[in-house]
Amino acid sequence: MKKVKIEVLKTTLDKELAAEYGVPGLTACPMMKAGQVFYADYAKPDGLCDEAWKAIYQYVFALAHGAGRDVFYYGDWIRTPGVAICSCNDGLRPVIFKLTATDEESAIGYTPVR
Repeated sequence: MKKVKIEVLKTTLDKELAAEYGVPGLTACPMMKAGQVFYADYAKPDGLCDEAWKAIYQYVFALAHGAGRDVFYYGDWIRTPGVAICSCNDGLRPVIFKLTATDEESAIGYTPVR
């Protein structure tokens, strides 16, 4: 299993939906910031929003296990192999993530030979 790089590309706010459904003063996600980077395999990295993890973990898991070596799905989504662009499930202020498969082995289940 490989590690997957998780980058926060941007935080957004749907102003129209926020005006209609959000609380007064709602802003883009206060937890995640563009430029943040995390690494994961099967477990949520420290500091990553729990709700965001629930929305992206299946893509992280797939990339960690070699999916997307060519392109995801049927080649009609992301043009770069080993990459997925995903968002959290906050309909008013989604955060956009770039997930990239790495060549770095996960330490899970690894026992050094002495």
